[in-house]
Amino acid sequence: MTTTLTPPSTAPAEDRRLTNGQLPRWSPWFLLLAAFAVSAVLFGILAVSGDGGFNVAGWAVVGALVYLALVFSISGIVEGRRKAVDRFVTGLVTVAFVIAMVPLVSVAITVVSLGAPHWSAEFFTSSMRNVTGEGGGALHAIIGTLLITLAAAVISIPIGVFTAIYLIEYGEGRRLARGITFLVDVMTGIPSIVAGLFAYALFAIFLGPGVRLGIIGSVALAVLMIPVVVRSTEEMLRLVPNELREASYALGVPKWLTIAKVVLPTAIAGITTGIMLSIARVIGETAPLLITAGFTASMNYDLFSGRMQTLPVFTYTQYMNQGIPAEAYVGRAWAAALTLIVLVMLLNLVARVIARAFAPKTGR
Repeated sequence: MTTTLTPPSTAPAEDRRLTNGQLPRWSPWFLLLAAFAVSAVLFGILAVSGDGGFNVAGWAVVGALVYLALVFSISGIVEGRRKAVDRFVTGLVTVAFVIAMVPLVSVAITVVSLGAPHWSAEFFTSSMRNVTGEGGGALHAIIGTLLITLAAAVISIPIGVFTAIYLIEYGEGRRLARGITFLVDVMTGIPSIVAGLFAYALFAIFLGPGVRLGIIGSVALAVLMIPVVVRSTEEMLRLVPNELREASYALGVPKWLTIAKVVLPTAIAGITTGIMLSIARVIGETAPLLITAGFTASMNYDLFSGRMQTLPVFTYTQYMNQGIPAEAYVGRAWAAALTLIVLVMLLNLVARVIARAFAPKTGR
């Protein structure tokens, strides 16, 4: 009996994938380019035949839809329905990510391109006192923003962290804890202008109507920060394993010391991130600070005396109250907006450094 040997296939591996039910690695990229090419041709024809120009947004949307349809259809034919659905969902998630990044990148490019040319030594070393045209700076607004935000953090962080500790460690299942949780949820959604009106009305009772102080702005921002700090700290404390607490209790360590030495150090990285998110949430608020701190063109280092300027209010007043030349006022507004973004970025970098420094060490 003779046995006939089948010669091995000489086709390249990329070609054999089609017969094995698998698309080549380059196929999604090829389909993506083909989809956007077809969309470009379509919108190019429309632009030539019509009066309008090339619609970039429409081209991107149609190209993405064509790509999803192509990759689902071709993958379904070659690889089967399960792989086709996987590729379709992967493409859908990628498209959603790109759509979410478009406004972020657009805002960043716009602010940097319009604000960076107006950055100068004078902008960071002088105020707007006695300045009516070109020149001047935002030093008074930068100092005011830092002081008001720092005071708001000093007020809100202890209150928020201690409240979260009570809810998780002491108030589990109690009626008071449920009531606090409900109020925190309500406070999370209040408009910022309501917080500003509350702080203004509170101080107006004691100091009279029309009062404008930096500390009032700090109280308004603290009202907005507290629910964010409570919620973020609460979630981080929930992630701490109960075994760590039980091991500490088994060694005879009191509960308060267990919280201070075991629970909080374990969750410090997430707590710090939540605190930084709360600061980033309020540092750009304009409406409550317009009501509570007001605005001024001069330096003011005292939170308890006189009006105090902040970067959001400075940006608003410069853009809305343009003088001559208008370009100087608009340029200062964009420069202040860029400065505010850089401050938020620096705060996040500091938060990452703090979280890494105080995070529990897992190595030996």
